[in-house]
Amino acid sequence: MIVNENKTVPDLKSLQACLAKMIAEGYTDDFKATDDGLKSLRTEKMYAPEEVNIVNFYRFEGVSDPDDMSILYVIETNDGLKGTLVDAYGAYASPEVNEFILAVERINKKVAKTDKGDGS
Repeated sequence: MIVNENKTVPDLKSLQACLAKMIAEGYTDDFKATDDGLKSLRTEKMYAPEEVNIVNFYRFEGVSDPDDMSILYVIETNDGLKGTLVDAYGAYASPEVNEFILAVERINKKVAKTDKGDGS
């Protein structure tokens, strides 16, 4: 991981640096999107879109080739598992990842719409 002179803020300009930072923050599992849902590569447990929260995401462009783009999703599951999912970005993106992420976003939008914030 590349850090600045005071060694507190990592340089998140590369996928590797960002992954290292996420691992240091406890996002140690790797996920894979499948036709059946999101799979933990460590525990092999499957998760449905409603069991997943996308905490953040980062997009990266290749240094030598602008077509070499990737995206890193930072994920937490309802049972407390924390990890990352990496995919190509753009034309080479995985259809399974795209479908899963869209399903999670739709669920989160519905929850936000119905949540009145007053406990009801």
